[in-house]
This record gives sequence, structure tokens and C-alpha cells, in this order.
Amino acid sequence: MTRWIFFFMLLAVGTQLKAQKNTYSYKFKVAGLQDTTIYLANYYGGKLYFNDTTQVNAKGEFSFSGSDAKPAGIYAVIFPDKQTYFEIIINEPTIVMETTAKDPINDMLVKTSKENAAFYEYMKFVSNSTRKYNETKANADMAEGEKKEKLQAELTKIQTETEAFRLKFIEDNKNLFSTKVLEASREPEVPEAPILEDGKPDSTFQYRYFKSHYFDYVDLSDERMIRTPILHKKIDYYLQKLTPQIPDSICAAADYMVSLSGDTGLIFRYIVQYTTSTYEKSNIMGMDAVFICMAEKYYAQGKCTWVDSTQLADILEKYEVRKNLVLGKVADNITLLDTNEKWHALHSLKADFTVLIFWDPNCGHCKKEMPKLREFYKEWKNNGVEIFAVSTEFDNKDWKKYIASNELGFINVSDNPEVNKNAYKYISEGNTTLNSLNFRDYWDLFSTPQLYVLDKDKKIIAKKLGAEQLGEFIESYRKAQSKN
Repeated sequence: MTRWIFFFMLLAVGTQLKAQKNTYSYKFKVAGLQDTTIYLANYYGGKLYFNDTTQVNAKGEFSFSGSDAKPAGIYAVIFPDKQTYFEIIINEPTIVMETTAKDPINDMLVKTSKENAAFYEYMKFVSNSTRKYNETKANADMAEGEKKEKLQAELTKIQTETEAFRLKFIEDNKNLFSTKVLEASREPEVPEAPILEDGKPDSTFQYRYFKSHYFDYVDLSDERMIRTPILHKKIDYYLQKLTPQIPDSICAAADYMVSLSGDTGLIFRYIVQYTTSTYEKSNIMGMDAVFICMAEKYYAQGKCTWVDSTQLADILEKYEVRKNLVLGKVADNITLLDTNEKWHALHSLKADFTVLIFWDPNCGHCKKEMPKLREFYKEWKNNGVEIFAVSTEFDNKDWKKYIASNELGFINVSDNPEVNKNAYKYISEGNTTLNSLNFRDYWDLFSTPQLYVLDKDKKIIAKKLGAEQLGEFIESYRKAQSKN
């Protein structure tokens, strides 16, 4: 009996110790605040999300506490106006800090927290150095002669002192998360470009060096970094500014960042999600190819374990449809009937360029676009261009009427209830294909008009253009092809 009592006592003590280990207490006092509500928010990627709320007493004191430790990262203590805030590093169970509502950052006093003591020591020094540097530079820009030289020497001194402080700070606090956060803001120092054999400096060296060393000071494998504003800025800048906006280059950049993250965890998840959603929603022609490569490499391979089965099915369905519609793919051959019940096949058109348009005679935007397309065709039909217009309406009465009244002289085709009802007959006889009759799904037609430009081999070379842009695009494309 005594042995069992002793066992349960040990179990209770173990459970209590575990609970104490995960408890947290963050206490603050802000002079100038009283009897109000204050908020705690955490960064995730590039945004702040409300995490907790508490009440401020008459003395300006408030706290956040609990039994389940908050994930480490940078958090913001947000004042009642929801505009004023100060940041804190959460990576310890206990934090005690005091400041004022008037100047919460410069008046900050950290009583308990090695992380925040270091964080604010660094921020205050850099803030004062920056202010001093900017004031001195402004005076130096206006000065002349000996005075200007003296002020320029002072600028060099400020820079030297700042760098010396930074290096000492890193050495003294190298085991702190706050140091890792502050270091992540650093950018690589680019050396002088080497001289090539022709005696000229390598014009692309500095860009290549900067890009290849861009993440030298950022630990993409440390999941705590996801809860800082720095990580998103780094990822976004690398992806959209340092990387040529070409789908293959963007996909390679995402793969590189994923490799640095360890191919697992929250940062891996963020890189994949951010890259996929950014370029899936892009209005820039051809960027949907990024969605295709990300879906193919990560979602279709079962690596995105955070996505539930419904979301995954939706992504993979989009992938299966859109992978056939990216720039460079040969357009599927559409074979449908014209207004005189004659079959026409897209691939039978002999032209340098074919404009493929899906439209609806009752669509307001289509009614504005089709007359423009008619005028374009009059100008370009003898210059290697054909138009293959597909109506998305099942009922063909309005379609035929619109074509006649607007004198659309190019090829106009559509399906109809009779053809769809006897689809097997027409497909087996070789008149049409299943994809032709299912063109609304195959071509992902959720809105009209949808316009594609195909080359002589029926390869997709442009989409998301308006009729008024066609002439300029074809001229530019021809010039580029002739240069190549």
C-alpha cells in the first residue's frame, strides 16, 4: 500500500513540475495608461494577429499569464488606440518590463528578461546612432571646405563605432534568440567586382554575389523566425525582387529556400503556401505556371501534410486542369459546329497566329470585346492571323443572331443540346472529341471572355489579353522571333 502511495506522489510531483515548466508570466507597467484594455499580438509571416487581451489597472499594470507557453517569436503589446505598440521577444517564461505611454520604446526598462534586455539595448543604440548619423550627414551636405571634411570624418567614426558595437553585441549575446532576430536583418556585404579578361569589371558579379549570400544571416530552419516580421520581408524580397520573374526561376528560388528550411516544419509550409498563393493570384500573364510547378512538386507528392483532404483535392483538381493551359503548351484541338452545322477543328486552321476566344453572346463584357475583335480581324486577317471563337452558351439562338447582326466574319463554333445528347455517336464517328464537348471544364471557363493567342503550331504564347492588345503583342512577338 505504501509503495502505491509513493508512486502516486511521484506521479503528482512529475505532473506538477511539467505544468510549472510550461507556465508563463509577462508583466508590464506603462505610465500613462489606466483602467483600459490592452492587446497582445504575434507576427506570422508579414502580418500581426491578435493573440490575447488583458485589463490595465489604475496603476498602469497588466499581465499575460497561463499554463501553456506561447510559441517563441516577436510579439507586439498594442495600446487601446490599436496604433501605438511596442515589441517584445517571447522566448522565456518570465518577462517584467516598464515604460511610458508617451515614448514606449525609448523609455523602456527591462527588469526581467535577458532576451528583451539585449533586444532593447541594441535597438536604442542603433536608433541613437542612426539619428546622430542623419543629423551629421545633413550638416555635411551643406558644409564646405575644412568643416565638411571634419563632418565626413565624424560620419566615418559613427559607422565604425556602430559596427564595433554590433560585433561585440553578437559576441556577448550569441546564445540569445534576440541576437538571431537582429542578425537576420543584416544584408551581405558585397565585395568589389572582379576584372574580366577584357579589362572590364564583371557587371553581374555584385547581383550574383548578393543573391547567393542573401540568407547568410537568416536561419530558415529555426521555426521561431516565422513569428518575426523579418522572415516574410526576406522571403518576399528574394522571391519578387532578386529573382527574375520567370516561372522556372521563381520555382527554383522557392526550391532553394525550401532546402534551407530543412524541407519540413512551419517555415517550409510558409514558403510553399506563400509562393503558391502569390503567383496563383497574379494578373501577370504566364505566372500560373508557378502554381503548376508548386502543386506538382509539393502538393501532388504528399509533402503538404497541413492541407486537409478537401483543400488538397481542390488544389490537385486545379492543377490537373491548368497544367494544360500554361504558356508553351500545345492547345487541345477543339472540334465543334459552326452556325451552318459544319464541323471545324482548331488545329485545321493554317495561320501564323490563331486567336482562340471563349465568349457568351449575353455577356456584357463580351459585347464590348467582340466588336473590337471584329475590327482587329479586318486589319490582320491578311497578315497571318485567324480567329477561332467558341460560344459557351448551350442555346444557340442568341449566338447566331449576334454573329449575323455584328458581322463576325471569322470562324464561330459552339456545341448544342442535340450534339451533347448524342455525344457518343459523334465522338465514335470521329466528328468531335470528348475534350471538345467538355471544353468548359477542360479550359477552366468560369468567366467570359477568355482569350488565348496560339502560334502556327497551336502552342499557347499569350493569354489574359484584351482585343485592343493583340496587334501590339503579335508585332512584338514577331520582332522577338526574328531576332532569335
